[in-house]
Amino acid sequence: MSNIISTGFNSGSTDGELDSLEADLRRLAGLGVETVELGLTTIDLIAGGRVVKDRAERLAALTAQFPFRYTVHGLVSSNFMDPATARYQIDAAKALVEVCDRIGARVIVQHGGHLRADQLFERATADQREREALFELAEHAKRYDVRIAFENIFTTEPGQYRHTPAEVAETVKAVGHPNLVALIDFSHAYIEATYRGLNFREQIRAMAPVTGHLHVHDSFGRPQAFYKPYHLQESTALGIGDLHMPLGWGDIDWEDIFSELEFLPGTVLMMEIGARYRNEQSASLERAKGLIALNSSRTAVAAE
Repeated sequence: MSNIISTGFNSGSTDGELDSLEADLRRLAGLGVETVELGLTTIDLIAGGRVVKDRAERLAALTAQFPFRYTVHGLVSSNFMDPATARYQIDAAKALVEVCDRIGARVIVQHGGHLRADQLFERATADQREREALFELAEHAKRYDVRIAFENIFTTEPGQYRHTPAEVAETVKAVGHPNLVALIDFSHAYIEATYRGLNFREQIRAMAPVTGHLHVHDSFGRPQAFYKPYHLQESTALGIGDLHMPLGWGDIDWEDIFSELEFLPGTVLMMEIGARYRNEQSASLERAKGLIALNSSRTAVAAE
């Protein structure tokens, strides 16, 4: 039996209100999706590190209408390495954990941090600052039985201080908290490995033993660099950047990866596929189920 327990897609509000989120949840229910990752920072649910009670209650009433297993994506702009905003970010993340509890979500995604090229004097303490913040957040999450899923990102600016996927795994190990796991975003790892001249498969192998959540979407692992498309589809045409394409559109060998790697119990395979690919979601859902079955076979053979 695979340690991957479910698959599904991400969803969020398109206008800051709950109505557009509700419409997308109804669409996903029609596809037979089991799990939805809610982008809760697309809605004003937190103000100055505090939960907006009325909105949280409305969200809870909405999510209760559907039989989904929920996970939550926290602040996309999260950056616990930044000394100027780290305290505000921790407070906001703690509030989001409390919202998780209200809607029955047991996983919240936290992005790995970074420093700008000009923040040279902050680099010596950046790793420790991030680790202390993660431990504080994990301790808070423990009260609500919520896992913090710490995601690998990729370099977005020249000279940026950013951890590799393997270094993200080292952070999780160093913090050593039962409510903190790694999150492999395979496309992010592919892009960062290409940018740094690292071996993509070695990087995700280093993460797998401490990984309890997955972000799956296809790409060609080509860094965005200075290319600026006029239309988003032009980046797709060139295969450049973090494309969030349907499975099979890029060149990631999903079957080989899932026949090799083993993850922590309770892992969710979450597909972050762009909204413009809604017509391709059904096919991606079937392929993801096949990956889980393949991973299950791999786990069974390893146990013999």
